[in-house]
Amino acid sequence: MNLRYARLMALSAIVSLTFAASVVAQDFTRSYQPGPDGSVSISNISGNIRVTGSDNPSVVVVGYKEGRDREAVEILDHSSGNRVEVKVKYPENCNCEASVRFEIQAPRNLALRYDSISSISGDVEVSNVTGSIRAKSISGRVLIQGASGTVNAASVSGNVNVRDVGGAVSAKSTSGEVDVNMTRIEGGDRMEFSSTSGSVTVRLPSNADAFVEMSVLSGSLKTDFPLQIEKREHGPGQRASGYIGAGSRKLRLSSVSGDVTLSKL
Repeated sequence: MNLRYARLMALSAIVSLTFAASVVAQDFTRSYQPGPDGSVSISNISGNIRVTGSDNPSVVVVGYKEGRDREAVEILDHSSGNRVEVKVKYPENCNCEASVRFEIQAPRNLALRYDSISSISGDVEVSNVTGSIRAKSISGRVLIQGASGTVNAASVSGNVNVRDVGGAVSAKSTSGEVDVNMTRIEGGDRMEFSSTSGSVTVRLPSNADAFVEMSVLSGSLKTDFPLQIEKREHGPGQRASGYIGAGSRKLRLSSVSGDVTLSKL
């Protein structure tokens, strides 16, 4: 009986410690209620950011500090009025082994301005939200999926993926691939897809309406839209241009070193 009691007490202690650890792990938790045209800005230095649309009417920001020097890192809340603004601060001259992981929930059907969802070293993911989205990473992947509105996605060293998005999109990478899948195009904004070192692949609805320019220096051009591909008259590379429909917006695809493909869904 005593042995059984001891085992139960040990199990209870483990459960309590696990629960306590899960509570402590949420180093930052805030809930906001921005109205229409409200803005959200999350700026990270080291760590991933994930924004997910939900049925919750509030914007909920949760931050998890991780690493040996986690206590040296501050999560700052500069939010006011109709603006959600959260940043990360490291001590000066700190060679810290620490990162912050952000998990954000936002109302999926409320059009918000996601002014800057950014991480210097980490992946950035935004899914199932509505509004204007600016997402970027210096060293990490950027993924936008299931969103409606205007999207501007960029990475310096990482792939950029945009999937099942309706609206207007621009995506670029300095050293990485750009892969875009648009279910519909709205508005007359110019859209640009580019990579310095990586392939660029864009899939559009078959009834897309745009004036298209495509170019590549080292690689090949491919399209199943009625565009004539030509070799450059002087020097290497290929280019193509032409109208799809009435050409109500401009669409440019380019890569310095990598294939460029424009295809129909």
